[in-house]
Amino acid sequence: MTPLAPQVRPVTWSERTPTSQRGTGWALATTRLKDPRLTGGGRARIDVDVYTPAEATGYLTARLTHDHKAHLADHRTPALAEALGYLPLALGHAAAYMLRENASCSTYLERFTNRATHLDELLPHWADTERYGRQITTTLLLALDATDQDPHGPLARTTLRISAYLDPAGQPAALWNTTAFLTYLTQQHPAAVMGDEAGAALRLLDRYGLITYDSADSLRTVRIHALTARAVRQTIPQEQQPATAVTAADALVEIWPDTDHTQRELAATLRTNTDSLTTHAGESLWTPDAHPVLYSAGASLLNTHLHNAASTYWEHMVAECELLLGNEHSHTSRSNLANFYWQAGRTNDAIKIKEHVLTDRERLLGNEHPDTLTSRANLTACYWQVGRVVSALRLGVRILRIRFGVPAEGLPAPCLGPGGNRTGPGPGGGVDGGHGPLRRPGRPGRDGQREAQGQGAGPER
Repeated sequence: MTPLAPQVRPVTWSERTPTSQRGTGWALATTRLKDPRLTGGGRARIDVDVYTPAEATGYLTARLTHDHKAHLADHRTPALAEALGYLPLALGHAAAYMLRENASCSTYLERFTNRATHLDELLPHWADTERYGRQITTTLLLALDATDQDPHGPLARTTLRISAYLDPAGQPAALWNTTAFLTYLTQQHPAAVMGDEAGAALRLLDRYGLITYDSADSLRTVRIHALTARAVRQTIPQEQQPATAVTAADALVEIWPDTDHTQRELAATLRTNTDSLTTHAGESLWTPDAHPVLYSAGASLLNTHLHNAASTYWEHMVAECELLLGNEHSHTSRSNLANFYWQAGRTNDAIKIKEHVLTDRERLLGNEHPDTLTSRANLTACYWQVGRVVSALRLGVRILRIRFGVPAEGLPAPCLGPGGNRTGPGPGGGVDGGHGPLRRPGRPGRDGQREAQGQGAGPER
């Protein structure tokens, strides 16, 4: 068997092929390089994938049991195998580490998922019991140095950094042709970068086995092994990490559809990529304010009626806003949490939050600020739709007086029936406004996001 390093040029294959005196026999060469010049002439490529989940779990269990420490293979063994991406190289290092440190799979998994822990600390060189011969970070990124020999090598290195922040399971094709991404590449390199050059960079990374590039799959065109992505992130200079994360976020926002419910698969892919990005970006997406992609992901959950996920997401967003930016910056997140409560039928909770948001905006921004007017209009619609007509009319009159300077005596008297109930149709189209809150076109809000205007509880962005 002849191992071929990524640096070996395919044209030297004939020089490295062993000769047979009988003119028969087989030669096997291993390489991560995917190049058409390696095949043909009787040669065939055989793709060798990572372990299956069952194989990976079985390997860890057998390895620990063989050294009389079967108790270390606990109920979290399958989860650890998944976290390691079923990669034999990583599984071998992890097993040796657990044996030496007497750490269970649960303990190791907890350490592994701690983003502050460097990969080489958990998969150290001394744990190379399978004799791979290199530190795992070096092994995973060995091919990256080889790409530097190609004219698109510098672009490929920068592209790989963006990919490392996104969902390893798949990144959409449209992302790699966005203005945000191409501008970032241009800023990192002396000449303007076009879409075809970005595509060449992706194909180069695929050729050297650093990513999988599938142009036939528009939703998951680019895939990257999770350990490769982690190794890449740990090699990005600290001062470049915020710009890299923000570029990935800008690109996601640029391709986010306006109507999530009509493009559910794309929206789902964008949400998983946003989840991965927020996990790895730290506070980069909160400086100086919450990045729009955070609101896009949350609004997508609302629009697609994923109620449980939306509740968890917006409650977390409110907590993060208050922790990182302060209470006065959490208005948009709190409003969106109220919108979720409204959709879920928790109208009293929704109205209570919107009342607090309006009070805070009146205090901090003033009565005539556009964001204050938006909050007042949304609360007015909510009052109207739950039958609190008097409260709705009072707020509505106040909006007209502030927005258009209409004096109170110039306004028509409200048309009320017995007991103060409205007698005309509600904003939802029926007497009770039964169609629910409507979403109106938005504009940039104080938090830099787009907010719903007018009727009720559409997602604020």
